[in-house]
Amino acid sequence: MSTFSFDDIRSLLTESFAAQSRAVAEWHGQDPAFTSELPETDDAAAFLDLLARQHWCNFRLWHVEDRARRKDAGPQLIADCKYAIDKLNQERNDMIERLDMFLVRALEPILPPPPALAKPRYNTEAIGVALDRGSILALKIFHMNEQAERSGVTPDFVAECRRKLAVLTEQRADLAQSVDDLVADYAAGLKRPKVYYQFKMYNDPRLNPELYTHKAGL
Repeated sequence: MSTFSFDDIRSLLTESFAAQSRAVAEWHGQDPAFTSELPETDDAAAFLDLLARQHWCNFRLWHVEDRARRKDAGPQLIADCKYAIDKLNQERNDMIERLDMFLVRALEPILPPPPALAKPRYNTEAIGVALDRGSILALKIFHMNEQAERSGVTPDFVAECRRKLAVLTEQRADLAQSVDDLVADYAAGLKRPKVYYQFKMYNDPRLNPELYTHKAGL
C-alpha cells in the first residue's frame, strides 16, 4: 500500500467529486475504455480507476432505467432491463465496497490510537457510499442542466429546472464537505473507518428462494 497522509486522502476525495462531473460529460460523447482487470496497485491512480468503474455502473443504470420507463416498452424490453439493472446494481455495490476497502487500508496506518477504554465511534455511512451518492448527483446535475438549456419549452419549465439545478449543486457541495469533515474526524481520532458490506441476496441462486426453488422445480 502506498503511504498516504490525511491531506493526501482529502485531496484524493476532492478530486473524486470533480472526476465524476468530468466523466459524465465525457461519457455522453464516448464510452470509457477500461482494462479487463481491476487495478492491482494501491496508489491514487488505482483509486480513481475504481471510482470511475463505480461511476460507470451508475451511468449505465441511469440510461437502462430510462429505457425501462418508456410507455411503449414491451414485456421483453422490461425483462431485459430488469436483468441489466440487477447485474449493474450488484457491480455497483461491489465497487463501493472496493472503494471503502481501499480507503480503510490507506487510513489504518495513520490513524491516531483510540483513547483507552473508549468505545469506537463509526459513521452511519462509509465514504464509498457517499462517493456513490456523489456519482448519482453528478448525473442528476448533468441531466438537469440539459433540461434547463432545452429549446422549445416554456420559461416556467426552464426556471423550475434551474431552481432544481441550484439545489442539486448545493447538495453535492454539502456532500463533498461532509466527506472532508469525516476524514478530519478520522485524523482527530473521533471516529474510525469501516467497510459496510451489502451482501446482496437477490442475484445469488443459493439465497434467493425464487431462484433456488425454481431451479429445483418446486
